Amino acid sequence: MRMTSVATLGFLLLCCMAFAIHASDPGYMKFRDPQQPLSKRTRDLMNRMTLEEKIGQMIMRDYSIGSLLSGGGSVPRLQATPQEWIDMVNDFQKGSLSSRLGIPMIYGIDAVHGHNNVYKATIFPHNVGLGATRDPDLVRRIGAATALEVRATGINYAFAPCIAVCRDPRWGRCFESYSEDPKIVKLMTEIIPGLQGDIPSDLPKGIPYVAGRDKVAACAKHYVGDGGTTRGINENNTVIDRHGLMSIHMPAYNDAIIKGVSTVMVSYSSWNGLKMHANRDLVTNFLKGTLKFRGFVISDWQGIDRITTPEHANYSYSVLAGVNAGIDMFMLPFNHTDFIDILTDFVERKIVPMSRIDDAVRRILRVKFTMGLFEKPMADQTFIDQLGSQAHRDLAREAVRKSLVLLKNGENADGAALPLPKNAARILVAGTHANNLGYQCGGWTIAWQGLSGNNNTVGTTILNGISATVDSDTEIIFSENPSMDYVKASNVSYAIVVVGEQPYAETQGDSLNLTISEPGPSTITNVCAAVKCVVVLVSGRPVTVGPYLPQVDALVAAWLPGTEGQGVADVLFGDYGFTGRLPRTWFKTVDQLPMNFGDEQYDPLFPLGFGLTTEPVGSS
Repeated sequence: MRMTSVATLGFLLLCCMAFAIHASDPGYMKFRDPQQPLSKRTRDLMNRMTLEEKIGQMIMRDYSIGSLLSGGGSVPRLQATPQEWIDMVNDFQKGSLSSRLGIPMIYGIDAVHGHNNVYKATIFPHNVGLGATRDPDLVRRIGAATALEVRATGINYAFAPCIAVCRDPRWGRCFESYSEDPKIVKLMTEIIPGLQGDIPSDLPKGIPYVAGRDKVAACAKHYVGDGGTTRGINENNTVIDRHGLMSIHMPAYNDAIIKGVSTVMVSYSSWNGLKMHANRDLVTNFLKGTLKFRGFVISDWQGIDRITTPEHANYSYSVLAGVNAGIDMFMLPFNHTDFIDILTDFVERKIVPMSRIDDAVRRILRVKFTMGLFEKPMADQTFIDQLGSQAHRDLAREAVRKSLVLLKNGENADGAALPLPKNAARILVAGTHANNLGYQCGGWTIAWQGLSGNNNTVGTTILNGISATVDSDTEIIFSENPSMDYVKASNVSYAIVVVGEQPYAETQGDSLNLTISEPGPSTITNVCAAVKCVVVLVSGRPVTVGPYLPQVDALVAAWLPGTEGQGVADVLFGDYGFTGRLPRTWFKTVDQLPMNFGDEQYDPLFPLGFGLTTEPVGSS
């Protein structure tokens, strides 16, 4: 007993001595002491900050200030190496650390289906395909792999996941949504602990959490109702009562916050006419209040500019509306000095209370402290070999296999077209999307709108996958858009036609007709009228297929599978079975839209959850 008391006394004495040493050290700053509680570190730092420094923390832009970002396609150079990314990020960080208080920056990037801006990164299926898997463990593993690849380039913050509930496939961002069903979207928030790590069991709800240097801060977006706009028009108005908003579009945010998501991004869209970037009730009262979110709220790219129509028409009003709504960090790629001047004036004139600025800065610093940026602000070079690693490509290939949805397989079980035999003498592969890595990755890949071709990053096209799967004696004829006479004369056993949508992102993807891109329809007609055919659709959403169904022997929805096209061949030829189920309703005609599961008028071509199955070849 006496020994324990002596030991305890000694420990207390050491602590007191350490405190006395710190207190007498004129260079000691409590916020730099990792032994101090996060709340004390934050308070100490904020007490040292000027108004100018606090407003600087509230800004994210292309270069300098409190946080930086790479927008879609923003890179050090084309096909930059991980080391070049790291050097760029570290140079920016050195600039932040050389400031008066040396507050480290956070660097964000759109890593929405893998580290998709970066050459040679693993590109996973877009969210719509992951929704078809119904596999939260898979999505969690994808989150962990994505975090490692993001860290391989020195970046510590991913603008993902998108937890929109797309209620109309005419929306150009529908492929970024896991499903029209909020229950499925809630399941897929499991990507957040993949990106950030598992939260400690004793962590109060709403506190952001990032587990270590192999993890990144995540961002749940776009808050809230972005997937419910009228006619699917991007950035438009979601007309729905509060109960509908809460039951359809809000549930995944609650789950994301329970899982410790670090940030939430506000939507460009409006709810019943009020821009979300100006919606104090939903941002401050509900998100921060009712849901107890303690991370920071970030605007979308130039989000406050778009509060007015035309955008940037009254920037002072936009700044005031966005700050008072409860947005903490603002993406300002072009006009950050105007923002600083306007907000400084509002605070000095007491139009914006200092408490609102402090709330924003406290939240931003909380995330930065949680990420360990004050202790280790520079990039960790040990993760470089994680970019595009074979383990991650194998994981993406698994995701492709599980995401495929079989919509038709012959006229009956006895006449099933799939799986295909590997030992045919000669086969035809046709279609614009069969040998185009850019097309199968879709938008948000290397460039914002996506690209065409096979030279923009590294991966396996669907044609490559077919070639690697069939017997070595099988002859493969490839023709993008063959004539019917050519097909008849080719003397093939069967054909695989791979067609779909060309890449797009955001507003450029809004569509009122939802058709297969030309010359896809004629390719289907020419090939399938002449020979047994399997059609593989590469698209970010359901498209019009009713007119072609009678012509095709089998129809597969492959969504936007990413770089690992081998996964498509794995299932077509029976190494694995089809298991995917539709994450959204497949319409008969666009005149039916919007149409979602549970609607009174529900008459789809294929309902939510539909998906034929096959057994692997050789399985009992």
